[in-house]
Amino acid sequence: MIFWKYHGLGNDFILIEDPDLKAPVDPDAVVRLCDRRTGIGADGILYIRPDPEADAFMKIMNSDGSEAEMCGNGIRCAAKHLYDLSPRPSGSMRINTLAGAMDIEVTASGGEATEISVNMGAPRLDCLDIPMACEGRFIDREIIVHGRGIRGTAVSMGNPHFITFQELSEHEMCSLGPEILSHAMFPNKTNVEFVRPREGRLDVKVLERGAGWTQACGTGACAVAVAAGLTGVAPLGTDVKVGLPGGELRINVNKDLTMVRMTGPAVRVYQGEIDI
Repeated sequence: MIFWKYHGLGNDFILIEDPDLKAPVDPDAVVRLCDRRTGIGADGILYIRPDPEADAFMKIMNSDGSEAEMCGNGIRCAAKHLYDLSPRPSGSMRINTLAGAMDIEVTASGGEATEISVNMGAPRLDCLDIPMACEGRFIDREIIVHGRGIRGTAVSMGNPHFITFQELSEHEMCSLGPEILSHAMFPNKTNVEFVRPREGRLDVKVLERGAGWTQACGTGACAVAVAAGLTGVAPLGTDVKVGLPGGELRINVNKDLTMVRMTGPAVRVYQGEIDI
């Protein structure tokens, strides 16, 4: 089986072209392929499939064998793959996902995509849409974790996120992260973002549902910018720099919350072949 290895700010993926829908998607096979010691190694697998209403459909499997609705870094990698390897590349494309179709603009140099801008759609803030076991919106409210109140905001960018700007130590983040991820308030679990506002940017530590602590999370960066705008931490309607362990993304949230645009790089590392 031919595959490609990509990463977006260190959030790395195995990409498989799957026109006949025959690539292995069962959880055991996904876990084996993503294993960093005995497999290829990745945070997840991207399956590029045909779609009658878009340039492609992107199916995302996490390294633990679960399926994700959407992946911001992954969709930039998929867009780079489609652009770089197309005989007639177009700077505009649409990629469909379980979270809906995403419109994409590619900036290229020397025939290769260098920066990808994705219209991630509107954030979902109603608790039932996240989903979260409460009503209304969960903005700057507390959840209780082992008797301790953690204040945060819940946002869905096609997948659930809990964002907290609460000042916490590295040890507290590491211990609280898994507890928040699997908190009873989130029936499908949640991604968790711990944010430290800095001069000119928001620094984020990310715990991803299905992949663990990662170098970057594109949907997480979008959710952070939305939460920052809703709580007055950062302005809406302008580019916000979101710093992640693997690098930086630019996120722009419309003032009326009708669209979130994510801009950042994607890198093709190598092409390989594996006998499965």
